[in-house]
Amino acid sequence: MPRKLLVALFILAIAVGVYFGFRPRRRTPVATAAAGNTATLGPAPDFTLKAISGQPLTLADYKGKVVLLDFWATWCAPCRAEIPKLVGWQKQYGPQGLQVIGISMDDSEKPVPGFVQQFGIDYPVAVGDAKLADAYGGVLGLPVTFVIGRDGQIYHKHVGGTDLPQIEEEFKQLLQK
Repeated sequence: MPRKLLVALFILAIAVGVYFGFRPRRRTPVATAAAGNTATLGPAPDFTLKAISGQPLTLADYKGKVVLLDFWATWCAPCRAEIPKLVGWQKQYGPQGLQVIGISMDDSEKPVPGFVQQFGIDYPVAVGDAKLADAYGGVLGLPVTFVIGRDGQIYHKHVGGTDLPQIEEEFKQLLQK
């Protein structure tokens, strides 16, 4: 094969790699049960953590509610953008059985109380750890949001900044069950 053709193919391969490496990606759920399907992603692993309020925070205490379990961090820009919507959902849908739970993945609890106050977070918040993240299949990238049904089963998992109306539709369907 002539040397010029090899160089041209090499340059083309690099251009294709750069294009696919830097083009915007649509963020969609990593895993989700089909709409109307009763299939789940499995049971939500139970945990008990100390909430920043000082009280124990145990997932099992919320069985019978639809839970949005949100893994986030104070330094995470997409998390900061989504939290006001989560606060609004807790106010709007809490009386219907929704419970938002925030799990900060910050390295320490120190920045979390100020952040909670600044953003007006009125739902339970605790600081998570690698053990909890592993129990949920690994929390790689933030935010990671799980939509858990009244039966304690995980119905949807979203990684990264997600289409919030989609999450709202998912939990509204579970609230009707």
